[in-house]
Amino acid sequence: MAANTISLSISSSTVASPKTLHSLQTRGLIPPPTISFPKSLPLSSTTVSISRSRVRAGPSQLMNEPANAMSAVPTIVEVDLGNRSYPIYIGAGLLDQSELLQRHVHGKKVLVVTNERVAPLYLDKTVHALTVGNPNVTVESVILPDGEKYKDMDTLMKVFDKAIESRLDRRSTFVALGGGVIGDMCGYAAASYLRGVNFIQIPTTVMAQVDSSVGGKTGINHRLGKNLIGAFYQPQCVLVDTDTLNTLPDREMASGLAEVIKYGLIRDADFFEWQEKNIEALLARDPAALAYAVKRSCENKADVVSQDEKESGLRATLNLGHTFGHAIETGFGYGEWLHGEAVAAGTVMAVDMSHRLGWIDDSIVERVNNILKRAKLPTTPPESMTVSMFKSIMAVDKKVADGLLRLILLKGPLGNCVFTGDYDREALDATLRAFSKS
Repeated sequence: MAANTISLSISSSTVASPKTLHSLQTRGLIPPPTISFPKSLPLSSTTVSISRSRVRAGPSQLMNEPANAMSAVPTIVEVDLGNRSYPIYIGAGLLDQSELLQRHVHGKKVLVVTNERVAPLYLDKTVHALTVGNPNVTVESVILPDGEKYKDMDTLMKVFDKAIESRLDRRSTFVALGGGVIGDMCGYAAASYLRGVNFIQIPTTVMAQVDSSVGGKTGINHRLGKNLIGAFYQPQCVLVDTDTLNTLPDREMASGLAEVIKYGLIRDADFFEWQEKNIEALLARDPAALAYAVKRSCENKADVVSQDEKESGLRATLNLGHTFGHAIETGFGYGEWLHGEAVAAGTVMAVDMSHRLGWIDDSIVERVNNILKRAKLPTTPPESMTVSMFKSIMAVDKKVADGLLRLILLKGPLGNCVFTGDYDREALDATLRAFSKS
């Protein structure tokens, strides 16, 4: 199979101020899906151009940005899928802007799906945002147990039970309020209930805000493998209120950064260099740094999804480290390691294999290990993982085609990768032996 090398072009551009942009949107002179920036953002002379979605990423120097710069007018990133396109709203305090949610609610009934950890923090605020000034809408909720180990069919049935008991019809809207597990399960429930109802994503973790809530991947785990049951099903919108990260545990904050780092490695070298300068600021929850990281990550994800919604090639590159990482999650036990922790160790393994193949130089290996350690993420799998465990679990990975395991590996300068099954099997075996017991 021929390898696909991915790179991102650099060009100059200008960006409208939020005030001007909001005015034009309000008057109906331009459509909402676009990118806005705070006036005070110190733009550099070069920007990353993302072709299809026509968005413009900002610069690498951001740390003097006021903490509330993005709170008044949300940044809007469009996921361009023709008549199924939808906006990603990004900003602080967006759950207080009820019109953002209400414009995407179809029908008179809403089901909010959340978990035991998030519900006490944000369920009442979400219900208020859905109903204030909108008395015709009624909201039901279902509160699920928290954790990856509950991402299964039994827990999913609780969503269907509530929907059926509440007599939700095809014009109902499901709302996912939580992290990646809730988003995946709610989305799959929405795709399946009455053969498809509308749904909205309100991600409350870094992992979900920068990755899993965008692009329509929904599903549940099976005891033999992660995310083996599911569907591609796009939301009506994604509402990213960055204020919800204030209540995120430190471990989950670090876990989400694994997906942020991924974008820089596979397609956005400038973003990776920005991360190297600002990783401590992200861990410290600097509002401007987090807002920028979420925005730039969503721009990258939206561009890829717009070009390859069903993961026929390009979108698979977003899974750097995931084949090894999913094996860790499945073999070690769902929920024992957070998803980002497993992906971090898996990324190191993918980078190691890329180096053994002679596709990247020593400096990239060193930089990857360094930034993951600074992000307080693991760089080796659990000691209990063996070579045979990796091989047996990876054999049922979703990227296997005709019995051939295809992997995402780095190749060339930073920001380039391939999705391929054309590699020396000895390199894979050597990597597995280096990181796990025989």
